[in-house]
Amino acid sequence: MSFMNNRQHQLFEFEKAKVEVNSFKVEGGTAEHHLMVHVTDSRLPFVEQLEALFEAYDTVLERMPKGTSSVFKRYFLSDAANQANILQGMASEGSDCAISIVQQAPLNGTKVALWCYLIEGVAGKMLSDGMYEVSHGAYRDLWSTGNLNGAANSEYQTRLLLSDYVLKLNEQGLKLADNCVRTWFFVQDIDRNYSGVVKARNEVFKTQDLTSDTHFIASTGIGGGNPQVESLVLMDALAIDGLMDGQMHYLYARTHLNPTYEYGVSFERGTYIDFGDRRKVYISGTASINNKGEILYEGDIRKQTARMMENVEMLLKEADCSYGDVDQMVVYLRDPADYQVVKEIYEQRFPALPKVFVNAFVCRPGWLIEMECMATKKTTHPFFANF
Repeated sequence: MSFMNNRQHQLFEFEKAKVEVNSFKVEGGTAEHHLMVHVTDSRLPFVEQLEALFEAYDTVLERMPKGTSSVFKRYFLSDAANQANILQGMASEGSDCAISIVQQAPLNGTKVALWCYLIEGVAGKMLSDGMYEVSHGAYRDLWSTGNLNGAANSEYQTRLLLSDYVLKLNEQGLKLADNCVRTWFFVQDIDRNYSGVVKARNEVFKTQDLTSDTHFIASTGIGGGNPQVESLVLMDALAIDGLMDGQMHYLYARTHLNPTYEYGVSFERGTYIDFGDRRKVYISGTASINNKGEILYEGDIRKQTARMMENVEMLLKEADCSYGDVDQMVVYLRDPADYQVVKEIYEQRFPALPKVFVNAFVCRPGWLIEMECMATKKTTHPFFANF
């Protein structure tokens, strides 16, 4: 593989699917890859769409360098209640990684899309507590996916999810405040249920020394369903073992955004981690907001998209990165009717980046669009172990 500035973009097109690939590698270091797999024939029934997706993924994986393996996959489904069991049955032989399944319909009209994160030359295994462990150098990545329960409401469900996750981390010798890098909360009927998620998260975080005086965790809280109707909240999370003091930093972009606690929520706008040979950036779900916490350009999808992109750009800039360092993007649209307009904007500005557009309500009704992304940049930090 030929890399320019430590990065390579590839597009693989097949009869019924296509795969966007973004690869990052430093000399003598571990290579990382992000794939977005899209079905291109929306007329196919679900099983045939899955077959096309799996075939495209398998073909691209065979072309990757030897020793490349998946560590995390997120499937975006149009109807999880009817599709998740079929997916799990068909993917059972190739599901040896952390698996996330969320109902957020792909906006190209198909029934399924896949975001996959792969690393070369790593050892991964499923732990007894359900977390997937990936060891690389001095570090362990612990992916916790598909967490849900059937408690009475979204507040109680979130409280149980976080309390259980804290216990899992403690059993691994880790702490929520020190080791959790990223969370995702997918909330059914988010206009009604998000307030319960916020209340529970705020209260549990206080018990874990996560406050406005310390720091929070990069996160996306977004509309999304799951196969179990009684479960209102689905949580995924990533923690990293082996981090030292001063290795993890938090992003604010105060010229454009305000601290989230000012409007009653508790997450960081973004986080970056310095490893010996690279900087990894995790940008939270970001919308069209100003530094007073106000929604900008209500009702105007073009202007909201532009402001959202600007906000993300400022967060990346604070981490000494740019859109040229971005690995992948997930774009959430409240109204599917806005898809063609937004897709054209993204294709003009980011034609080579792996990205997926899905239908998901943002946590405030006035927000029409939200996006999240990850980025990686070559750096040198002699005090920290390489990735």
